[in-house]
Amino acid sequence: MPASVGVADSPGHCDRAAHLRTPGAERQTTACLGELTTAGTVGSGHTDPADWAGLTPKDLVVPSGVPGVQVDGYFPDSSTTNTNHGWNHDAQFVIRLPDRWNGGLVVTGTPANREQYANDRAIADWVLARGYAYAATDKGNTGLTFHRDGRRPGDAIAEWNSRLTQLTRAARTVVTQRYRRPPARTLVTGLSNGGYLVRWQLENHPELYDGGVDWEGTLWRPEGPNLLTFLPPALREYPVYEAGGADAPAAREAMHRAGYPAGSEFLWPYHHKVYWDLTQRIYREELDPGFDGTATEAGTPYCLPGSGPGCDADYVYEERPRQVREAVGRIGLTGRIGKPLLTLHGDLDVLLPASRSSDVYARMVRAQGRGALFRYYRIADGTHVDSLVDTFPDRLRPLLPCHRSAFGALEKWLASGVRPPASGTVVRPAGQDTTALREHCDLGRR
Repeated sequence: MPASVGVADSPGHCDRAAHLRTPGAERQTTACLGELTTAGTVGSGHTDPADWAGLTPKDLVVPSGVPGVQVDGYFPDSSTTNTNHGWNHDAQFVIRLPDRWNGGLVVTGTPANREQYANDRAIADWVLARGYAYAATDKGNTGLTFHRDGRRPGDAIAEWNSRLTQLTRAARTVVTQRYRRPPARTLVTGLSNGGYLVRWQLENHPELYDGGVDWEGTLWRPEGPNLLTFLPPALREYPVYEAGGADAPAAREAMHRAGYPAGSEFLWPYHHKVYWDLTQRIYREELDPGFDGTATEAGTPYCLPGSGPGCDADYVYEERPRQVREAVGRIGLTGRIGKPLLTLHGDLDVLLPASRSSDVYARMVRAQGRGALFRYYRIADGTHVDSLVDTFPDRLRPLLPCHRSAFGALEKWLASGVRPPASGTVVRPAGQDTTALREHCDLGRR
């Protein structure tokens, strides 16, 4: 962690707040707050609980005692999916500047298609309590119709990357305005789609960051695997498995071959109901809108194989036109990271199966000769969304404490050269109750 700024050297409560200007912002508002964490911002209206609903365990402890300045605003943009503040304007951001600053800055983009406060409980509360300045972006488009943004297939996702770059540069300037010196360290982190952004930034703009922590990032790779290669098999095979009967065992084996691990079957009903179908359709619409024709947007929900043209259960990525792979290539990852990166992924993730995502990315990084900059931790009994731990406390463990352990390991690596534990599978400690699992994660436990 950057050396802490002493109390005498910290700015007074909300010093220079009136002089803060976010470079490139079309609009901004500045507030002097007695509490920057969700312990206070929920009541003051400076966060939106709907943005982060369902991402963390219900009993997560929220830190408090972090006064400072919050800057909300947006950059110029033509899309209007984000309704926070009644602005109806995308490219919204939040920057938080604690009075007691440790000299560092953490930047992040949101998971899924959520808005800028989505990481407030999972990431912002904790890093703010540790003294970091914090900045987050909505990535430039939000919601289930995010794919309407842009002119070409892939434009909406490509904007996510440019928006995080834009915010990082702007936030570094705002930090300098408040504390009269630039951040000593800038770290990038995020989960799911936010983890994808971490990878892309460290591959394409390593000069902006000192390192990053990727929490189950999405893998985009034109030759596959990617979402569009492993979600359609789930749409085809799961209904057969669910129906039971003579064909069910073969369907289960087909699910396993597609990447959904044996032992994860208890999670399949929820993901079939909530995630698989919707995720396939909206991302396929973004990258391959021609599959279902021009008259249909994002396919037909829960259609069965062979039920008609444009059914996503029949989608076969490898058979699609070259232009689809070109669209994926525009947002694709290479593994050529330029700064230290720690990745963690649950081995019971059945939205982004580890074998089809982070396992592959780890091989990509090593193939690029960047293995010395990289650590990869497979978390036994972890799944994609930590809130599911509340439903299955005896079968799952949260990834959030593992993210915090990885973040701390990155701090030590950068500050003193202490190498993080070697890559590998982090086993679930025998006998630990849910409280202990929610608070601790030893990355070196094998």
